[in-house]
Amino acid sequence: MKMLKTILKQFVHKPVTTTFPAEPAKRYAVTRGHVMFDPSKCTSCGICMKRCPSQAVTVDRAAKLWTIDLFRCVICGQCTELCKFDALSLDPAYSSSARPDERGVETYEITYVKPEKPKKDSEIGE
Repeated sequence: MKMLKTILKQFVHKPVTTTFPAEPAKRYAVTRGHVMFDPSKCTSCGICMKRCPSQAVTVDRAAKLWTIDLFRCVICGQCTELCKFDALSLDPAYSSSARPDERGVETYEITYVKPEKPKKDSEIGE
């Protein structure tokens, strides 16, 4: 009889779960949607790869490639907090749902160009 009582309550009350996608998901100030990467700021230091708990990020310095496996990423924010060059950020918008064969790995070519060192006064005067 307890089970029947629970079933009848469900007909009277609102559902416990959200009705996504019929109603859009609520966004809060601390919502973590997905990792955004700016290849022009990345120096290939690899700290994001070393500290990623799910090993979703890989950096290939020789090929100048930065790769993230979106299905492995747990969106902890560790990589964005550790990046000194602001190449990584968390976008509050969620990625659309997909199967692993549709999306899963995003690869970017790192386009950062190291600025030239300013010349010393002694080198300029000669």
